[in-house]
Amino acid sequence: MANSKVVYPDSFEAHNHWYPKALNATIHPMINFFLNLTQDRIITRYCHMHPTVNKEKLTEVLNHKAKYFLWAGADLLNVTSASGKRQMVVIENNSCPSGQKSMPLIDDNQEQGSYRLMVERTFKPSLKNLRNKIRGGLAVLYDKNPMEVSGYAEVIADVMNEPVHYVSFHTDEKDPSAKFIGGVLHVLSDEEWIPIRAAFRYVTQKPWNRIPVNCKTKILNPTIACLAGGRNKMVAAKAYDIFNAELQQYGLKINIPETIWDVSKNEIPIWVRKMGGHAVIKVPYSNAGQGVYTIVTESELDAFMEMDFDYDLFIVQSLIGNSNWSSTTSAGKLYHVGTIPNNKNQTFVADIRMMVSSTEKGIRPLCTYARKAEKPLVDNITIGTDSWSMLGTNLSIKKDDGTWDSDTNRLVLMDRRDFNKLGVGLDDLIEAYIQTVLSMVAIDKMAKTLVNKQGRFRMKLFKSLNDDQSLLDEILID
Repeated sequence: MANSKVVYPDSFEAHNHWYPKALNATIHPMINFFLNLTQDRIITRYCHMHPTVNKEKLTEVLNHKAKYFLWAGADLLNVTSASGKRQMVVIENNSCPSGQKSMPLIDDNQEQGSYRLMVERTFKPSLKNLRNKIRGGLAVLYDKNPMEVSGYAEVIADVMNEPVHYVSFHTDEKDPSAKFIGGVLHVLSDEEWIPIRAAFRYVTQKPWNRIPVNCKTKILNPTIACLAGGRNKMVAAKAYDIFNAELQQYGLKINIPETIWDVSKNEIPIWVRKMGGHAVIKVPYSNAGQGVYTIVTESELDAFMEMDFDYDLFIVQSLIGNSNWSSTTSAGKLYHVGTIPNNKNQTFVADIRMMVSSTEKGIRPLCTYARKAEKPLVDNITIGTDSWSMLGTNLSIKKDDGTWDSDTNRLVLMDRRDFNKLGVGLDDLIEAYIQTVLSMVAIDKMAKTLVNKQGRFRMKLFKSLNDDQSLLDEILID
């Protein structure tokens, strides 16, 4: 199969862009109700449930006009404290989120579902008043998830009523069909390099090593959104910290695990011990469940310390586990609420993905789904316990040949059959949405800070935030 093809209008076929189990699923009434709530009703309800929240500030945040981070998908954990206080905790926010292929249709008569909502609400408006008047076509770049990405390409072709270049752009691709000339994206089509005025990007693995930060082609989301936190957990943690300082007086907060950043490998055991021997270690620039290590035993820590890594700095976060084994933090311990027990009385860890995008009517939810861990939570840790199988929820599987697969058996749809198993209510969904928006705005604000008045990347400032030479060497500036 060629790594570049042209997609024409009227080529969308629904069965190509949804998982089979999602294609004929019926959306759960509560999810449908949530997705149709107006912003005013959400704000009124949230402030009623959280009386210390400043209504005007919440309204301002939900109406934030994103400049760089226009499309986001947060992964959230439904957790509780020892006293029974429930909250949604942001694990990360992604700049190329998946989710459309797992989302039942909101309206059976709109067969393009929220693919079309995303393109009409966010992608198309972002092309208005382009400063760089590039005479060129439209493209979709990707390095994984072709089922979903090809759906976007076909919907963009329909909405924009023009052909779209659908191009793979992997990090180690031989003879790629995409390149940048003077900051303008060009794609190969019929042995001719075509200039591109705007591109939809689903390039997830180190996008900064082939998509320049200073780019003339309009790209959604641009590379700066990744470096500012959308694909960089190190800078994301700092963006959340900075924004939380601003939000504190308004009763709002991004809920995140206790996070220690800029940790060199030899310091990691010290921080793990400080958290009671339970922690999560993250390679800050990985995604899709790669580069995340849950530590609950000495043997898991020893195994981690024996590994070699491309980067010099790590993040150590408090681990959210069961009531008998979670990290000890200054704010106390948090535990997974988990799924409703099954017929064997087993509870599984599950996370919720909430996808949102910036629209002319504020940041709005697009779709949502959940994922559960492979094995149930146990009450007590024993020697030889594999904590990742109980705590890891990501469905992506990287195969030996570098391609990707998905474990759809652990996918939890927001349909009539699956949703009830999550034990989540309407207020939890609203909380997940607001936490997603808060984290998205924090990253967008960081991205703005990292770009000067001339629209150029502020490399010195970025280095002061993320002084990891291995990463800095990868960044393509122009």
